[in-house]
Amino acid sequence: MISCEQFSTLISIFKSDSFFRLTPCQEKALDILQRQGNVFLTGAAGTGKSFLLDHYLRGKSPEDFPIVASTGAAAVIVGGRTFHSFFGLGIMEGGLEATVIRAMRSKKLMRRLQRACCIVIDEVSMLSGTTLRAAETIARVARRSPEPWGGLRIIAVGDFAQLPPITPGGMDKDWAFLHEVWRESEFTPALLTTVMRTQDTSFLEILNFVREGIVNDRVRTFLDERTKQSSGDEEGTRLYPHRALADQYNLQRLEQIEEPVHTFPTEYIGEGKYIDAAKRALPIPDTLLLKRGALIMMRKNDASGEYRYVNGSLGHIRSFSEDALSVHLLSGEDIEVVREKFSSLDGDGNEVVAAWNFPVTLAWATTIHKAQGASLDRMIVDLHQLWEPGQAYVALSRVRSGAGLRIERWSTGSIRAEKLVTAFYDSLSDKAEKYQPKPFFEPATQTIDEEPKTKKASLSQKERLRRTRQLLADGAGLSLIAEACSVTQSTVLNYIEKLVAVGDAPSLMYLIDDVPEVDRIRSLYEEHGFQFMKPVFEALDGRLSYDQLKLARIVMTANA
Repeated sequence: MISCEQFSTLISIFKSDSFFRLTPCQEKALDILQRQGNVFLTGAAGTGKSFLLDHYLRGKSPEDFPIVASTGAAAVIVGGRTFHSFFGLGIMEGGLEATVIRAMRSKKLMRRLQRACCIVIDEVSMLSGTTLRAAETIARVARRSPEPWGGLRIIAVGDFAQLPPITPGGMDKDWAFLHEVWRESEFTPALLTTVMRTQDTSFLEILNFVREGIVNDRVRTFLDERTKQSSGDEEGTRLYPHRALADQYNLQRLEQIEEPVHTFPTEYIGEGKYIDAAKRALPIPDTLLLKRGALIMMRKNDASGEYRYVNGSLGHIRSFSEDALSVHLLSGEDIEVVREKFSSLDGDGNEVVAAWNFPVTLAWATTIHKAQGASLDRMIVDLHQLWEPGQAYVALSRVRSGAGLRIERWSTGSIRAEKLVTAFYDSLSDKAEKYQPKPFFEPATQTIDEEPKTKKASLSQKERLRRTRQLLADGAGLSLIAEACSVTQSTVLNYIEKLVAVGDAPSLMYLIDDVPEVDRIRSLYEEHGFQFMKPVFEALDGRLSYDQLKLARIVMTANA
């Protein structure tokens, strides 16, 4: 016989992280994470990317291994900082060069990039290639090293089949994996293939078809069997593509409950400018409206370590007090929920906003985007007229099993996959099969007062020419190219001249946007000959330098 105390201890061990075994693909991925080189940790929805990452980072310093996320909402979930704030990108006003130059003025930014030894980028699929290039350039400058990312180790996490990069309307998606910076980073793929969110094998097969944009007889039958007109009284969360529709439906259902409404304002601590941004990122509303009987969704994992619920668990409000909610989960368990803190961090990892409220939201409806990261017990979704490849897959993969899924409408055109993404993952699978283990990763950090511990390689002229062409294609200016290649601007002009001579130069017209009297310079060159700069210099009374005149000549001859 064991005592009650011993029994409680056994239960705690059973529910602890150490009890849960990694799947074979997670074990292989963990081995890759522990070895040298940059890593791309990826896999379908529900394969345990976040779980494995938590396992790897346990006990590691957030200064040495900072976590950054592509959006504020993702940053709150992973307890990290936004990618843009960490790398000092802002809104990238003025383009790549202006962004890098602004970032270089921040000693704090330079210090944290020199202090870090490995950066984890969560939801990397939402970052454009241009954004990734800006951060990589800043890292090289900060660490005074020509190596990719200045020698920093990068662990990129995400699934390009789910969330696409944020791209201005009408423009082609600037996929990070198609950008030169991705190739230079030489990511080792760590592929997770075993879905942990559901053990419903038939549902998994359907999800895989939808992920690839395939609508065959099995997919049609599966979706048709779960499609019926909504009666309005089903228990489950409806997913909408737009937030306004989700908010409207939640309030409508709340009003139908003949109970007093209880109002719980979120308490914010921090400066106003940070609070405004935090409100857009936090998973809880500014004011939480609840009634007894309301359907709610948990917006955090169980912090007690008992795994009673996860982000996405559904339940009904049973009763209220000022400091606690009594909730009956759909899983059958009764829990008490207290107010918890949600944090928003700045680029240095300092908490700039603390928001306190119950970690729940009304759950009759939410958006496909807001459901990202959640595991829903029951779900009702409209799959008609979705506009983004991967949206249907993201929506369907939120629910734990096919038994908990109800579909209002669906159309074949809504189930689409991005062909570029499919081709990318095909090549990734081939690369993963050829993986050879590298030596184990040994963190090496540095401070602002130290010389970089990363070996400072000497660039060949061939490499400098390649970098010059790459930065020109990215729209960089002479000062940034000179910094990246560790040469003078005059030498950069020579490199550009060589590229023009061999016909390998991208468009250069932007380089002379800020050069005054361009038309006058052109006419003087045409008068005196493009091989002579001195008469042009004298005709302009020395108002422009020889480097400016040489740049103008290069661009004009390249576009002649």
